[in-house]
Formats: sequence, C-alpha cells, structure tokens
Amino acid sequence: MTQKTIKESSNNSKNSQTQFDTLLDQYMVEFPKIGDLVEGKVIDIAKNAIYLDLGMLGTGIIMGREMKDGLGLAAKLKKGDEAEATVIELENENGYMELSLREAGYEKTWQELERKMKEGEVVETKILAANRGGLMVEINGVTGFLPVSQLSNEHYPRVEDGDKAKILQLLNRFVDQILTVRVIDVDPEEEKLIVSEKATQSEKEEAEVNKFKIGDVVEGIISGIVKFGAFVKFPPKGKKEDEASPKEMLEGLVHISELAWQLIDNPHDIVKIGEKVKCQIIDVNKSKISLSIRNLQTDPWTEVKDKYKVGEIINGTVTKLNPFGAFVQLDESIHGLAHISELNRFAAGNNIEDIMKVGNTYPFKILSIEPKSHRMGLSPFVKEEAPKKASDKAVKTDKKKEQNQKEGEDKKPKPAAKKEVKTKKAASTKKTAKPKGKTAKEKTKKAKA
Repeated sequence: MTQKTIKESSNNSKNSQTQFDTLLDQYMVEFPKIGDLVEGKVIDIAKNAIYLDLGMLGTGIIMGREMKDGLGLAAKLKKGDEAEATVIELENENGYMELSLREAGYEKTWQELERKMKEGEVVETKILAANRGGLMVEINGVTGFLPVSQLSNEHYPRVEDGDKAKILQLLNRFVDQILTVRVIDVDPEEEKLIVSEKATQSEKEEAEVNKFKIGDVVEGIISGIVKFGAFVKFPPKGKKEDEASPKEMLEGLVHISELAWQLIDNPHDIVKIGEKVKCQIIDVNKSKISLSIRNLQTDPWTEVKDKYKVGEIINGTVTKLNPFGAFVQLDESIHGLAHISELNRFAAGNNIEDIMKVGNTYPFKILSIEPKSHRMGLSPFVKEEAPKKASDKAVKTDKKKEQNQKEGEDKKPKPAAKKEVKTKKAASTKKTAKPKGKTAKEKTKKAKA
C-alpha cells in the first residue's frame, strides 16, 4: 500500500467518524431528572389527563391536580399545542413519564400575581372560607387572604359590641360567593397573597369624595358603631339620600373624640344606628373621609370661666379611674381631671379605688381652668375642722374633771344611811311581834264554843 493510499484511507476514516459523531449528537438525548422541565406536543386530552409526545423520551402524562397550573393553561390547551411541564416521576406503572403543569407554572403564577399587583388589575375571586380576621380566597390557584379591614363599606361587618363570634357569623355569609378584588401584597418566598375589595372601589369613591372639601356639611345616617367611633353614610354631592342608590352612598368615620364635646367612654351613649345626623367634613384622604358632629355644636368651654372659678368647691361625679388620675364630670359637657398626685394626697396611703368609686359624687376644688385646651385641674376636697382655742380646751378639761368627780361621789357607799334604815326596820319588827302562845282569853272563848 502506497503512502497516498494510506492517506486517503485515513481521510475517509476521519470523515466517517465525523458523520457518526454528527448522527450521535443529532439523536442522542440527555435523559431528564425529576424536577426538570420537558417540552412536548399535546397528542390527546382526556377528562382527567393530558398526553404529551416527548419524542425519544416517550409519552408523558399530566393527571389530576397536576393539570392545575394556576394560570388556567390546561383549559386552553388543544391537540397539537406545545406545552412545558415538570417531571415528577420518570416512569409509572403504565410506562408513562408523569408530568406536572402545576409545578411548572408555580414561578409563572407568582410572576403573574406580581404583574396584577403592579398594574392594579381587578380580578374576581371565590371565597373559600372565613375566619375572625377575614376571608380566604383563591387567585390563579394560589390561596390568599382578604382582611376584614379591606372589605368594602358595603360588606364590612358592623358589630356594635365588637363580638368576634358575631363578626365570624357575618363573614361566613360570603363563603362560595364571588367578590371583585385587587392584589395589594405578593411574597412568593413566604407564599403570601393579600387582596383588597376596598381597593377596587377607591378610584370611583375618590372621584366622588374629591367633590367635597373640608368644612362642607353633610347629612346622613349612623350606619355602624365601633369602639373608636361611628360610621355615617351620606349621598354623593348634588344628590339627596332618597335619590342615591345604596352603591352610590359614601361613608365616613366620626371618631369618638368628634362625637360630642364631653368625654366619651362608649359611643353608644351618644348615637344610635339608624339615627339621622349632620356632620362636618374635617379631613379627606383619597377615598377616606373624616367627619365631626361636635363641630356643629356650641363649644361649652367658651363659657366655662363664666360658670366655674378657680378655687371654687364643686360636686363632681367620677366617670373613670386611670393610672394618671380620675376623670370627673361636672355637668353634661364639662369634665375635669384630678391628677394622681392630688388623689394620693387625698388617699393618705390608701388605694384610690378603696376611697373613690366610679359613679359616686364627691366635692372637688378647682385648681386650674384652660378653655383652649379643654382642661380643668381638680383636687379632692376635705373639709378641715376649725382649730380649738387653749382656753376652750382648759374649760372643757375642768368640766370633764368635775363631772368625773361627781360621778365618783355618787358611786361611793353611804354607811350611815344604811345603818339608820336597818335600826328603824328592827324597831318596827320588835313593835309588831306577837307572842308565840295563845292567851287565856282566847282559850276560854274556844272552850265555850
């Protein structure tokens, strides 16, 4: 064999090897591991399964809950479509590679939720369950939470006494209902999804609320009472109550401090649900409205100095005991505060609760009056006895000494008097004593008889 022949043979061998490597690279497939993503073509869609042609890997199957990817892609798939799924089992008992759209779509699902939040997209969600804090929802296959505070004014549970059991009872009415919400918080790492119904109405309400300005007066009805105040529903600007639909009605909050001028412990003492009231708008923040009822009433503190004077002793009723003092009601609108330092001086080492009871009336001395800040300083008043003169004390002592001496003399025995009585008694006994035997005259009379 010539050198030329050997060279040609070597070149042919190299060409053959290159062709083989090319074919090997073309048909050699890297076998996937559990958790890897694979792509395939949909070859069949059954009621509870989707079949994918994976080429040289065989046939893949997506079954049951693994069809729920959170984005609803399974419902959109049809024969011939390309689909991406996650390997959850290399080969089942039927020879299929088991796949999951749910796991494959997990990351995409959270990305989609983040997009909805950023864009403020309004979505519909079904209420799955209720608890005392709010409602459980589901969006794109992810379970989320709708807090009570994020419910619309229409659906917010108005429970007068704040009873959590009653609140839960009202929330349970929403289970299986569809509500319109916006995503307001997404955290894939903690799998946290928070939605808001209130946010869906904010734009519309904000537009209506912005028609009002601070200082405007509105008429409405008390729609709810809570510990921190009362809610008032009123019609949009330019409409009367009977002209506005329930959905058009706006709602504002009258804080407990804005219900009346006096100190208020319980809003129920001031207003009732269904009561018609006039309010003044004191703040507008987007769709949130703050109202005041007391601003439309005369401030009793403007005339407080005409009614009360510093140094005056007045009767007041204790309405509340706090660590820093006692609140005292002087009349329907004016309250004062007896500071703890004044109470301790009055208590003289005793517990305040032992000597002063809520609801009882006591005399107080007015220490200060500050009309602008609506403050009045008080101190418990104890009437002091007038000091006694030394001469009066000496006379009283002499009289008491004389009285004690007299009482002592009356108690002493009087022997002379007793002896005289005894002597007279003895004499009387001696004079009236009769002889023990019968006389001769008595014996003669008896014999004759």
